[in-house]
Amino acid sequence: MNKVLVTTLVALAGTCATAAYAQSSVTLYGTIDTGIDYVSNQKAGSGGHNNWMMESGNISTDRWGLRGKEDLGGGLSAVFDLENGFNVDNGKLGNGGDLFGRQAWVGLSSNQYGTMTLGRQYDFLVDFVAPLSATGSGFGGNIADHPFDNDNLNNDFRMNNAVKYRSATYDGVTFGGAYAFSNAAGGFSNNNAYSLGAQWAGGPFNLAVAYLQANQPGGVNDPTNTGGALSSSDNDATLTGARQRIFGAAGRYVFGPATVGLVFTRTMLDDPHQIQQGGSYATVNGQFLTFNNYELNAKYALTPALSLGGSYTYTDGHFSTAGSAISPKWNQFMLQADYALSHRTDVYLEGVYQHVTGADGVAVLGNASVYSLAASATNSQAVVAVGLRHKF
Repeated sequence: MNKVLVTTLVALAGTCATAAYAQSSVTLYGTIDTGIDYVSNQKAGSGGHNNWMMESGNISTDRWGLRGKEDLGGGLSAVFDLENGFNVDNGKLGNGGDLFGRQAWVGLSSNQYGTMTLGRQYDFLVDFVAPLSATGSGFGGNIADHPFDNDNLNNDFRMNNAVKYRSATYDGVTFGGAYAFSNAAGGFSNNNAYSLGAQWAGGPFNLAVAYLQANQPGGVNDPTNTGGALSSSDNDATLTGARQRIFGAAGRYVFGPATVGLVFTRTMLDDPHQIQQGGSYATVNGQFLTFNNYELNAKYALTPALSLGGSYTYTDGHFSTAGSAISPKWNQFMLQADYALSHRTDVYLEGVYQHVTGADGVAVLGNASVYSLAASATNSQAVVAVGLRHKF
């Protein structure tokens, strides 16, 4: 009788353990993307030289991550995401050496009410507007970013110390808000940030709007807090200054095998100090800096495996100092052919050309600069990349 009881208890314990395990999951995921690039007229010494190079992450930044979910019952789950960025060409960490520099957050998710998360996270320009663009999470990826990724549609910076809410989807509408603490004693608004956004998806249409405001982004006005909401200590902030505001709106229409999108973003930086160019900061001291980005993008699937895409972005800038003002303008074209070898692996050929006018001697603005590649020695730059991408 005792043997029967023990056997029964062991069986029940095993069943309970299996049920508990089935309610939780941890997924390993990632992307590996590298290719051979031709880059025209890169700065080298006192002049410029064409360059053939291997480049990690032409379209998708190389990454691996752990994503987890535990079912707590009643439609409620505990969720987390830890995501690392790296350079596949040399094995080095990305994001200034941060272990989980791309994302690191934990939270609760409700099927009915939405998700609340805490940690290092993206703003709502990345969540809602960027997927409708050619850059960032769009098909053109990194080398199709807008000048200096001034609007963060290429997902180059995140908000540290952030509390973020994203709603469930109601009749096609999703919305959210986030606040990132400065974490500085006596400096509540020294490098803090907040973001709002909404999107609507219905049939072939998708519309999105979002806003981000960062106060003292990068913390350069107070070097004691360079690692606040938008950190410059790991080169994460793309622009630094007194206040950064970004507004974005986008729309996309899908008809058959074709997709067409329109994107507008406006970035305003008070008291600009630095701009990320070529993977490092360049000084740009002034009173006010703005970028208006207008993008038209399109993609067409010739076959289920082969697609062609392209985009044109016109950026109208304005930079003022105490005694002068200039209005630089960027024209950027991107063309891409992508062929899927399987559901997870594809090869691509992508070209980007950028031309700048009206910078009047301000080198950081006047020298063409595609993505984080070394800037051109002149006002134009061309990049042609052929690469291989695998997702797991």
